[in-house]
Order: sequence, then C-alpha cells, then structure tokens
Amino acid sequence: MPSSIGLAILGPGNVGSGVVAALRNGVARYGAQVGRPLEIRRALVRDVTRARDGLDASIVTSNFEDILADPDVQIVVELMGAEHPAREYIEAALASGRHVVTANKEVMAKAGSELLAIAAKHNVRLLYEASVGGGIPVISPLSRDLLANDITAVTAIINGTTNYMLTGMAQSGTDYDVALAEAQRLGYAEPDPTADVEGIDASYKLAILCGLAFHVAVAPDEVARQGITKLGAKDFRYAEALGYTIKLLATGRLVDGGVVASVQPTLIAKDEPLAKVDGVLNAVQIEGDLVGRVLFQGRGAGANPTSSSVLADVLDIARDIVGERRPPEAIEYRKLPVHPPAMHSSRYYMRVTVSDQPSVLARIAGILGEREISIASCIQFETDDSAGTAELVITTHHATGAALDAALAEIRALDVVVEVGNVLAMAG
Repeated sequence: MPSSIGLAILGPGNVGSGVVAALRNGVARYGAQVGRPLEIRRALVRDVTRARDGLDASIVTSNFEDILADPDVQIVVELMGAEHPAREYIEAALASGRHVVTANKEVMAKAGSELLAIAAKHNVRLLYEASVGGGIPVISPLSRDLLANDITAVTAIINGTTNYMLTGMAQSGTDYDVALAEAQRLGYAEPDPTADVEGIDASYKLAILCGLAFHVAVAPDEVARQGITKLGAKDFRYAEALGYTIKLLATGRLVDGGVVASVQPTLIAKDEPLAKVDGVLNAVQIEGDLVGRVLFQGRGAGANPTSSSVLADVLDIARDIVGERRPPEAIEYRKLPVHPPAMHSSRYYMRVTVSDQPSVLARIAGILGEREISIASCIQFETDDSAGTAELVITTHHATGAALDAALAEIRALDVVVEVGNVLAMAG
C-alpha cells in the first residue's frame, strides 16, 4: 500500500488554489486525521508555463491522460467548473477505479445519477458536498444523518449573488439595476450575471438537493424557473407593508405522488427564519417526518468555504482508503414524475395598474372567482391623478399555476387594466 494518499487536482484556480494552500498549511493535521499524509501528485492546468503557489512544476500537466497514467493517484479532485470537459474527466476517473471529489454543480445536476452509478459499478466514491451551499454541510447530512427520515420538502436560498442584491433592494429601497451594479462592483456578480439573476445556478443546486432528499432524478430543465430581473423597489415596499420580504427561493417538495420543484422570487413572512438570511449567506431548510424542520446556514461561496467542503470529502475518502472500508451502497432513485409548472400550487402576490374608477376590483375579482382563486387581501397603494390610474396589490389563497395563468390572461384583456406588473409566489 502506498505510504501516502495521492491526489490529483483538476483546475487549481480560485477554489483549487484554496484547496492547495489548505493542504500545504494543514499537512500535519490532515495526516494525523487520516493516518497517512496527503500528497498532491498531479495538477491539471491549461497553461503549464505559469507558476502556481504550492505546486511544483514537475507535477503540473495540461494532459488529463498523465493523471490516469499515475498509479499512485487515488483521489481526483475536480474544480474546473462548467460541464465539459469536467464531466468526461470525472467519468474517466471513476471508470479507472479512482475516487472523485467535485464542486461542479452543473455536472452533478445534469449527470449526477449516471456518475454515481458508474462510481458504484467500479466500487469507488463520488462526493460533491461543495456543489451546493459552498461551506454549508448539507449534502452529507442528506446522504447519511437524515436517511432515517421521510423528507417531504427542501426550501433554500442558494445563490449568494441574488441574495445580496435582494437584501440591498429590501433595506435600501434601490431598484434592480442599482443593486446589480453594486454587486458587480464588489465582485459578487459576474460581468454577465445571467446564470445568477435568472435562477439558472439555483436550479442546478435544487436539482441536486431534490435527488438527495427525495431519491428522484430531477433535471435542471424540469425546475420551474423565474428570475429577479423584473423586481422593482415598489415590490419591496409593498411586501414590507404586508409583513413580508422577497427572496429568490428554491423549493422542492413531494406533492400528489410526484415532485414539485421551482426557483422563483417569493414573498416570505418576516418572522420566518429564511426571511432573516441576508447578504451573501445561503441557507437550506429541510423538513422530515422524524427530525421536523432543520435549517443549515452559512457562506455559500468563496474559496475558503468551498475548500472546507472539498477537503471534508477528501478526508472522508482518505480515511476509507486507509481503513480499507468499502464504499456504502448507492441509493436507488425512484421513478416519480416531476410536475409541470401548471400543477404547482401557491399563494400569490399580484401588482396591477388599473383605471381609477368604480367596479374595477369587482371585475378582477369576478375573473379570479371563475377560476376558483379566492382573494386574501386587496390594497390600493398608489394613485396617479394625472394618468387617472391606481395600483392594486392583490394577494390570493392557494391556486394552481394553470388557474392563475388563465385568470391573468383575462385580466390583462380588460379595458380597465393598464398593466399587470409582477406576479410572485408567497411562501406558506
């Protein structure tokens, strides 16, 4: 048996360099925890001429085959990001009998069930704690500590960029464009923020969580998705007046023999724990029959928090190697449908600009009533005397997406309706 645990790092970039630094600084501690030292034997990079802290030039390569050719590499740590070629490298490493640790949310969301099956076939482990929630331990608890529970719901704030922006909009009364510019100035938002603000990043993470929580393969494109780009300062003012705040909420739950999965800006009552998750923090709330409601909260991104999760997985596998323990049996996925958005049921917030004249509300209420959507409240917040308009905020009791869409089409066609503004889900 080798005297050390051999590692290969694929992509020593921001997170990868954090992992390398942590391994270098914690060499004695990690060796004591595992019972054998950890050694970086290979590092896959694009540019082999560039010097990298903590990596000797002799172990740096741009050829993935060099990693597969090294018999002493036992754990491959994939930190490249994006789907390709990371997915192919993970699959090849697993098929070669090597364990893999990855932080790649896109790969695990799109191909996680297939890759886990390959790992099981070759008697190795594929761990991916860092793919959701950065440094928040949530994958491991779902995989092990909560297995005795029948998990019925997962509700999460799992994108730090949008949470930072929405917190600023709620607290400072700024509009979307201002909040985005500030997030970009501080480095929280990318120059092209589409993946964050349109909910794509969160949909990947929710797909992973649904697979773990419900043992059902949910594809990212099966997640109903609505971004935050149309939110305005007035939505936060109105939500505040109603006793709510707005968060980009990722929700998965078991309903009517299937899975409902959505990522959408949602009004949350201000006394709920998730309403208090501000700034770049992430949080994942899990509901099980035995444990009840459990909340995991912490920093969801950044080199150090993500490195923490990556290294926890590496140490877990390394201890298994030293102890010659077999990987646990893979959990079989169930064949349950993922319900389309039309079947989703929620309470709703509707902002509608109407002509300021009698009987308008009665006509809107009549349309909602015909679709069996009952009104919980209706408040007239603003009037524009010069335009002769008023802004109504209507909240509803639970209704399906199909019923709401049909009602909105009729409401928009009314001659007294100037504009149907934001229509947002309400938690609870």
